[in-house]
Amino acid sequence: MLLISCPNCGPRDETDFHYGGQAHVPYPENPNDLTDREWAEYLFYRENTKGTFAERWVHSTGCRQWFNMLRDTVTYDIQAVYPMGVPRPAAPVPPAADTGTASTGAASTTPLSPSTAPEGATK
Repeated sequence: MLLISCPNCGPRDETDFHYGGQAHVPYPENPNDLTDREWAEYLFYRENTKGTFAERWVHSTGCRQWFNMLRDTVTYDIQAVYPMGVPRPAAPVPPAADTGTASTGAASTTPLSPSTAPEGATK
């Protein structure tokens, strides 16, 4: 469980908050001039960053105020919490790992032999 430090209330459990998506997404200057494709891109297309990511959160069971957070999407480390309307702070961006968490060992990629299969398992 994450311990999130609300800028207004202080540290609280993650269950007190709701995620609000990517932070710093500017509203279109002329929304009526957008094509359906451009409007859909504004509404639904977001970055999917591995590493440091700026997010919006609301303290839904506390002060009910929105704020921004820089969080590492790999390690869940919270790097900064700052109020809405404040520019994104500079944060060191460590390189993302080249490997995932999936097991690639021989035992996970080869079929089970009858001698190593659990009782009742079939090949």
